[in-house]
Amino acid sequence: MDKRAIAMVAAGLAGVAALSLPSAASASAQGTAQGTKELRLRAGLTLRIPTAWKVYKVDKDWTRVVTGACPTAGTSRFGFRDSGCRSFWVMGPEAIKVGHEHFDAYTPDEPFYPASDVGPCPYDKKLWLGQMTLADKGLAQVGRGHKAHYRAWSARCVSPTSHKNKGRRFTQREWFLPTSKILFVDQWKTPGLPAILRKATWS
Repeated sequence: MDKRAIAMVAAGLAGVAALSLPSAASASAQGTAQGTKELRLRAGLTLRIPTAWKVYKVDKDWTRVVTGACPTAGTSRFGFRDSGCRSFWVMGPEAIKVGHEHFDAYTPDEPFYPASDVGPCPYDKKLWLGQMTLADKGLAQVGRGHKAHYRAWSARCVSPTSHKNKGRRFTQREWFLPTSKILFVDQWKTPGLPAILRKATWS
C-alpha cells in the first residue's frame, strides 16, 4: 500500500465498501462462552470479545473493533482519524510500517500516528489533537507466553485557532507485539480490553 492509500485509510476514505458488514474473515461468531465470540487475528492470536462488538476489516492490516456508539460507521469518515467512534484498532505489518508521523515505521518510542498533519480530536471533530506525552510504559501479558510493549500516551484536544487546551484529557493505549507484528491502539480506554488481551490464546 502506498502512502496516499495509507493516508486515505487513516482519514477514512478507503475500504468503505467493506464497512457494511462485520468482517467474516476477522471474526468468528462461534463463541462457546455466553455473550462472547472469537476474534481471530494474525499469527494464531485469538481474542474472545463481547458479541455486541462489531469487527470491520477496513483495509489490509487495519482492523477496527467498534465497541459502542459510532456515528461514522458506513460513511467516508470511518477511519483512524475520525471522531466519536468508540472502538479500538488491531494493526498488522502494513500499518505498523507507516505508524509514525510522515509514515515512518512504528516503534513504541512514539505514539501511533500515521499522518503528516494535525488530526481531529478522537471525541470531538471540532477540536484538534493535542501533543501526546508518555503517561505509562511497561510489558503487558497478551495470552500465555507473550509479552507486549505497553504504552499509554496522554493528551488533551486543542482549539484549531488558538491551539489552547479546550477539552478533557484522553489516553491512547498501545500494545505492541514486535515478533508477531501486531499492534493494538485504543483511544477510548475500552472497558475490559486489558483483561481480554491477558486471556488471549495462541495456536
